[in-house]
Amino acid sequence: MPEHTLDYYSKNDKMYVATDCIIFGFDEGKLKLLIFKRRVEPLKDSWSLIGSFVKLDEDVDQAAKRVLSEITGLESVFMEELKSYGKAERDPGYRTISIAQYALIRLEAYDKELVEKHGAHWYEIEALPNLVLDHNQMVNDALGRIKREARYKPIGFELLPEKFTIPQLQQLYEAIYQKELDARNFRKKVLSLNVLVKLDEKDKSTSRRGAFLYKFDYKNYQKLLESGYNFEIA
Repeated sequence: MPEHTLDYYSKNDKMYVATDCIIFGFDEGKLKLLIFKRRVEPLKDSWSLIGSFVKLDEDVDQAAKRVLSEITGLESVFMEELKSYGKAERDPGYRTISIAQYALIRLEAYDKELVEKHGAHWYEIEALPNLVLDHNQMVNDALGRIKREARYKPIGFELLPEKFTIPQLQQLYEAIYQKELDARNFRKKVLSLNVLVKLDEKDKSTSRRGAFLYKFDYKNYQKLLESGYNFEIA
């Protein structure tokens, strides 16, 4: 690298780059968020999203995957970049830009002991405590993104167990949209998408008659997605 280039870099201000993970799960009909008590000053012991500074030798998305793996033990999950947050005064500790990522995980899949070890807790979206810095804004932005994405892509399936009932699927979308959906219309719509496989099994936990279990057909979904199919559900 030319000497004048090094001189240009050395004379300019330095700042940190962080990544904050907005980790959603779905349990007992409720959309939940994984948060923990901040461990460093300033604002130590305040509720926070789970994040980290990006290391010099890793990409931003790699940093987010590292954070998710360290806290939940999960490696391959649905995760997307949300947006960057760069207001000059956002972090009283030091000038920091955060690139937020949101993840959708199945609650039966994560490592519960690992989460507890890090002091993390699941909170229902409607009962979240106030979060540090601009983390409340990050959560609101992520919820807005999920609502928009779920309208055209079946991303909600990432939050369900491998086998699920139509009522469970409806509960999830009602939690995402934060409104009630007509059961008959919802069932008709999701079955018409041709991305569900009906199983010869029933969930009898809520009634003697039971409800048939389904699973998501990822291969058919990919084919339909490539063909330009519209997955609008609600």
